[in-house]
Amino acid sequence: MYIIAGLGNPDRRYENTRHNIGFDVIEKLAEQERIAVSEKKHKALIGKGFVEGQKCILAKPQTYMNLSGESIREMLDYYKADATADLIVISDDVSLNIGQIRIRKKGSAGGHNGLKNIIGHLGHDTFVRIKIGVGEKPAGYDLADYVLGHFSPQEREIMDQAALRAAEAVRAVISRGPDAAMNDFNGR
Repeated sequence: MYIIAGLGNPDRRYENTRHNIGFDVIEKLAEQERIAVSEKKHKALIGKGFVEGQKCILAKPQTYMNLSGESIREMLDYYKADATADLIVISDDVSLNIGQIRIRKKGSAGGHNGLKNIIGHLGHDTFVRIKIGVGEKPAGYDLADYVLGHFSPQEREIMDQAALRAAEAVRAVISRGPDAAMNDFNGR
């Protein structure tokens, strides 16, 4: 069983912010696969269904970004899932160009507090992550203000397409494995 977790913040005021692109991808995937992500369990909103013929939990942790690991650890324990093989985390990344997708099988948090908390709760950094570029923060901006800021209308169009591509990337990881998915998506 795969646990596919999109990172974000739960309050309405954070909808459509750079930091919530993980939630956006889960919503696109849920819509495409007809999975209702509405059950409150494991400090998350979850939905159960199938993606590429595999049982999956789609999850939007409700712990706020910086405590995402609490929810993910609880899900992994409950479903007896192996983080190295069964976990896919979707997050924003300020070091990637807007809309760019990068898949990794392991690595540091890269300054992302949600990923840092997940790594802390897992005790290792070996899990698949799909990172979506939200663009580098402009000079003089506070990083927190930037990632909690909203996209311009032009950026929103790019990010809507990126969310669809990230949903495709999730399917590729599940159906063909992370290496094949990395070959397909990391160079685009």
